[in-house]
Amino acid sequence: MASITINNVWKYYGDTPAVKDLNLVCHDGEFVSILGPSGCGKSSTLRMLAGLEHISAGEVLFDETKVNDLPPKDRNLAMVFENYALYPHKTVYQNMANSLVIQKVDKATIDEKVKHAAELLELTPLLNRKPLELSGGQKQRTAIGRAIVREPALFLFDEPIAHLDAKLRAHMRSELKIMQRKLGTTMIYVTHDQLEALSMADRIAVMRDGVLQQMGTPKEIYNNPTNHWVAGFIGEPAMNFLDCNLGTVSGNTALEHSAFSIPLTSEQSQNLLGSGAEQSVTLGIRPDDVSISTNPSEKHSIEGEVLVTELLGGDMLVEAQIEGSRVTVKTDPSYEADMGDQCYLAFDSARWHLFDINTGSTLF
Repeated sequence: MASITINNVWKYYGDTPAVKDLNLVCHDGEFVSILGPSGCGKSSTLRMLAGLEHISAGEVLFDETKVNDLPPKDRNLAMVFENYALYPHKTVYQNMANSLVIQKVDKATIDEKVKHAAELLELTPLLNRKPLELSGGQKQRTAIGRAIVREPALFLFDEPIAHLDAKLRAHMRSELKIMQRKLGTTMIYVTHDQLEALSMADRIAVMRDGVLQQMGTPKEIYNNPTNHWVAGFIGEPAMNFLDCNLGTVSGNTALEHSAFSIPLTSEQSQNLLGSGAEQSVTLGIRPDDVSISTNPSEKHSIEGEVLVTELLGGDMLVEAQIEGSRVTVKTDPSYEADMGDQCYLAFDSARWHLFDINTGSTLF
């Protein structure tokens, strides 16, 4: 096993920086996900760790050893790509054993390692099949098994389940997490899918345009996003954003919108002191923290109009319009409304966020 340290790493393609001054630490035995949209630099980072890409500046350490100029074969790692890259003429057993055969490991050891990995990945009944006879998930598990038998200090995964169907992706997420826990091997997992990162990783590194935006546990990233962009990128359905002004109601700081005026808590008001916040701010609130009713009440007082409802099994998503702004609400499936119906919303002010309207940084 190994710890990974990335210090001030840059990656240029010509004059274009793909990774900008990246600093990141992955502890021994930790599952870290690098999350971001296409073009954010996550795959370039992984390929630099693997030794497949030259590091333009900075350094990468495996434990205390600098590996910038170490060839891939000497880094004691295994990489799993989105493309399975299996030999079509070889069986599952032969594909998994291939790297050990090349290393001229004795047959008894190969057999032991392959069968152990096959048992871990539930591939034992399939060892004599060829890739053409396998499903997508079985092919992916074979590719993972090929990596496991090498017993590397580090696993690198580059969007390995991105093209599988939704049900199989959900199954593979749990399988990969169980596998990592059993092996205890350090794993870095690159994905654009926030659900994969939130459900699997011990910590998440969120990247955008080559820059690390935030590093933290899934709960930290979700509940305390560092800026407007991270808040909008993490969470499904996405966070609601409304442009508001800071005002005063009965001597207390309040959040004002054309559809509502809600006092901040004393703690929130205190957080704004010294923040340099201007009068205009952006309110962010997740659909889970908005409630909806067909009738006005002391709680449900923000008047709106239903635009559309979406039944998602155990949840109902309602998109409502309030004074020119759209708000998505996640509610109980028993809620019934038609397009154009009047509705009344309530925000959980203990759970909302404020962002600087100019810089996007989180105020609280």
